[in-house]
Amino acid sequence: MYEQEQGPLAGFTVGVTAARRADELAALLRRRGAAVVHGPALRIVPLADDAELLAATKELIADAPDVVVATTAIGFRGWIEAAEGWGYGDELLACLRGVELLARGPKVKGAVRAAGLTEDWSPSSESMAEVLERLLGEGVAGRRIALQLHGEPLPGFVEALTAGGAEVVGVPVYRWMPPEDLGPLDRLLDGVLAGSLDAVTFTSAPAAASLLTRAEDRGVLVELLAALRHDVLAVCVGPVTALPLQAQGIDTLQPERFRLGPLVQLLCQELPSRARTLPVAGRRVEIRGHAVLVDGELRPVPPAGMALLNTLARRPGWVVSRADLLRALPGAGRDEHAVETAMARLRTALGAPKLIQTVVKRGYRLALDTPSETKYADA
Repeated sequence: MYEQEQGPLAGFTVGVTAARRADELAALLRRRGAAVVHGPALRIVPLADDAELLAATKELIADAPDVVVATTAIGFRGWIEAAEGWGYGDELLACLRGVELLARGPKVKGAVRAAGLTEDWSPSSESMAEVLERLLGEGVAGRRIALQLHGEPLPGFVEALTAGGAEVVGVPVYRWMPPEDLGPLDRLLDGVLAGSLDAVTFTSAPAAASLLTRAEDRGVLVELLAALRHDVLAVCVGPVTALPLQAQGIDTLQPERFRLGPLVQLLCQELPSRARTLPVAGRRVEIRGHAVLVDGELRPVPPAGMALLNTLARRPGWVVSRADLLRALPGAGRDEHAVETAMARLRTALGAPKLIQTVVKRGYRLALDTPSETKYADA
């Protein structure tokens, strides 16, 4: 089958909002056949020279906490490197050796061990919720807990610890900032609004919030929300990442394991399952985002052609007038000749002219097979 050879995401376009590890995510998607639009919604600003990080480091060295929670590998490494640059590296490591050190996930654990330290515990789920559950289960009243912040909010985490009687010291290692060049993000946003993207991926809550903010700044937030609620799939790496979208009434999908691989696998399941498949003129036609599978062969289709095909597919077998098809064409104006031109190109792209029938003086229809004509019904 074509999908097995070319990838389950062939014919689909996926937006990537990540700044960190964007290349890795894009490579995973392309390897499975997707076209990728990268529009980083954020940039990471290290705080190696930041007075706030220096002050937090000095405070912890002078008065060691009971617990340190390391949340990201890049953030933990950045903290150690910054301390070394200030001449406090050995003192910080000595401090961390004497406390209960919790590492959220295997990558953070690797960074901890690379620094010559050993974590006391790491959750199997890589979830901050499990870290919080462990801390509260141990009891946090009167304990001093240092939390390595990683640029995005941790809703309820600090509040729950404080409510339990803990003193929480934040360690801000880097911050998320808007991208310096908004062009790629705007192109991704335009793709969502135009319906040329089938899904958008989010790997951090600030990225989701940033896309919403940019849409609001451009005056298109209502249109963006409508697109993400109805037409474009929003896929988040985990529940924390999804919060800004869910607050706007957007349903999101999340993998069971909060990693890039499972996120891509989820897309591989979801997008093909949402494609419309029809028996047309003895062929199996599967309509995807920017292409059509005709008997398993991928046929790229230009945007105008996809607009016509999707309009016909919404009423398979029924005649659709030229006037209705004209309204579906992006920027076509009032000349119905534009429909004929786009239809000719669509038929050429499909490589099977008989899939779409011309009904004289009425319009066009998909040549939908009756059940007895369907050649692959038992396949």
